[in-house]
Amino acid sequence: MKPIMLHGHERSITQIKYNREGDLIFSSAKDPQPNVWYSLNGERLGSFVGHNGAVWCIDCTWDSTKVLTGAADNTCKIWDCETGSQLNSLETRTAVRTNGFSYSGNLVMYSTDKTMGFPCEIHMFDIRDGSQIESGNPYLTIPIDTSMSKITSAIWGPGEDFILTGHENGEINQFDIKTGTRIKGCKDHTKQINDIQPYKDNSMFITASKDNTARLFDMETLEPLKMYKTERPINSAAISPLHDHVVMGGGQEAMQVTTTSTRVGKFDARFFHLVFEEEFGRVKGHFGPINSVAFHPDGKSYSSGGEDGYVRVHYFDPNYLDFSCEY
Repeated sequence: MKPIMLHGHERSITQIKYNREGDLIFSSAKDPQPNVWYSLNGERLGSFVGHNGAVWCIDCTWDSTKVLTGAADNTCKIWDCETGSQLNSLETRTAVRTNGFSYSGNLVMYSTDKTMGFPCEIHMFDIRDGSQIESGNPYLTIPIDTSMSKITSAIWGPGEDFILTGHENGEINQFDIKTGTRIKGCKDHTKQINDIQPYKDNSMFITASKDNTARLFDMETLEPLKMYKTERPINSAAISPLHDHVVMGGGQEAMQVTTTSTRVGKFDARFFHLVFEEEFGRVKGHFGPINSVAFHPDGKSYSSGGEDGYVRVHYFDPNYLDFSCEY
């Protein structure tokens, strides 16, 4: 399995995402220029120029026409995917930590950090209403109660009914997108949740946490289903749409990294069986902790983005695609 190395960022990767067809990969990093690549050969299609700080999150619509980025320069920007031109810039009072388009592509949500005396908030816009975007006034703002810690990751629930949030203290919550009220929550993790990714049919989702575990939950009930344990913090986890497999990436904190870490396999992408919770494979390559992993929508490849600034696209060998486990 020879990877394609994508090097278009000067600093560590923060998030990578495929579009719905899987022919494009969107990457954001701690430098101010998010990129878009062809997943087939790793060719860079272009960059989105306009941010002035680290870009923490990126997303695209189902038809790959618009791209959403949130950054530490207190802005959330909407871009035209084809031309790379900026369509709108939404000003915020603090850094934008997470964002996402709804399934229809009509609604946008992003969360802001709790810093400089400002609270953590979720803002929601309907991009069909030009007045909302131009004025910067969302149709709904959900303030995160002081009893909850700040949001570190968030995704849309199925059917655009609720938003699922992961918090710094390990909590998971559902918020209604019409009223802004908290529907339900759970606290199975003991430390910060770094990443949340849904299964292809939105029936389940997987979380990655600093408490050295990734966990599988039911999307509607938040019931914990499975747990995958490692001996180091997990920064990102994704569920394969093809096999019952999970890929996880992580590593120690960047300031604790030593030259021996690469040798002893602390930066490997690790594969676990979805049902049996057992590790069955590792993929080496990165020179630092892996910050984001994502499966191709057809399940025949996956990508990982690391602290080293590289995005690595791995196409699975034919024997992996033929593999099946009877149980």
